Amino acid sequence: MPAAPAGAPAPPQGPPAPGDESRTGRAGGKRKVGRWTLRVLLVLLLPLLIAETALRINYAGDPKAGTHSRNRDALWLGHAWVDGRRTDADVTALAARLADTGIRDLYVHAGPLEHNGTLPKSAYPKARWLITAVHRKIPGVRVQAWLGDEVAPEKPYAMHLEKKATRAAVVESTREIVAAGFDGVHFDLEPLHSGDRNYLALLDALRPATPLLSVAAHQIDPLPAFHSFWGTVTGHPKWWSQDYFGQVARRVDQIAVMSYDTMQPLQSLYGGYVAQQTSLALEVTPAGTDLLMGLPFYHENRFGHWAHAETVPAAVRGVRLGLSRTDPDRATFGVALYVDFAATEDDWTSYRKDWVRTS
Repeated sequence: MPAAPAGAPAPPQGPPAPGDESRTGRAGGKRKVGRWTLRVLLVLLLPLLIAETALRINYAGDPKAGTHSRNRDALWLGHAWVDGRRTDADVTALAARLADTGIRDLYVHAGPLEHNGTLPKSAYPKARWLITAVHRKIPGVRVQAWLGDEVAPEKPYAMHLEKKATRAAVVESTREIVAAGFDGVHFDLEPLHSGDRNYLALLDALRPATPLLSVAAHQIDPLPAFHSFWGTVTGHPKWWSQDYFGQVARRVDQIAVMSYDTMQPLQSLYGGYVAQQTSLALEVTPAGTDLLMGLPFYHENRFGHWAHAETVPAAVRGVRLGLSRTDPDRATFGVALYVDFAATEDDWTSYRKDWVRTS
């Protein structure tokens, strides 16, 4: 190409060649965006990684000798036991299943409650037959009515505990089902937000209505105020503060932690989580209240529950580790098995081998 005459204007510049970053500054901008993205990811993921590492460490070590069944365990039973689908042969089989285990309580699904707190007697037509059969064939085992419902404010269409009339109806439903012969009543109201004063008021009103008051409880904050953070992000707080858990535990005879559906992807992380939950619950549950830790006797695969991770062996090991570290001699302690109709032989074998020690 011939040289441009002296004094002639410079030819227009074309686009920079690929990789020519000095002319536009775009690559530098991309690097800055990439660095900020990395920093944001680290801010979000680092606490999670630290927490998961802590759970894995929490699963290490050996449980203390003697951290086994105190003969205060429980089993959730489905509605088939009170609606006519079960027979005397089923009760006989159940008696054989429970022989030489630590199970003292059966939570028999007799609801659900209506959203206004009422419970039609047609929901449990065979209750008296079941109670009589269990008392005859499994002496010493208590039969509790398992009642539940969804609750507001998270479920606005469901039960509103802030209404005095609704709470009064729940109390009356409790009196009626106790009159049917049940040894006590086990409540599972979900999702209950941490700090719900209306739930505490309901528990106070229920104490004189049943000889045995039992509740299923949400998990405790794995990190301080985690329920507030999770509620802000997802709209579902899920956890209770440790203080609120203690307030509930002081109002009941028995509290069973639903220590499953934890989102943990590995057995070691799930077991470490259960160990942590066991310790947190033990710290605030009065000695006069039976504390039970839930075992996953069911098998689902979804975001909140991975069957390969949430196993009975991992849960029992976690329970024993938490018990060992916090209150190994506590007598008012047990596990609760959820749920009879989804349990496998492996679940029962693990429970007996690892917790009851009757293999």
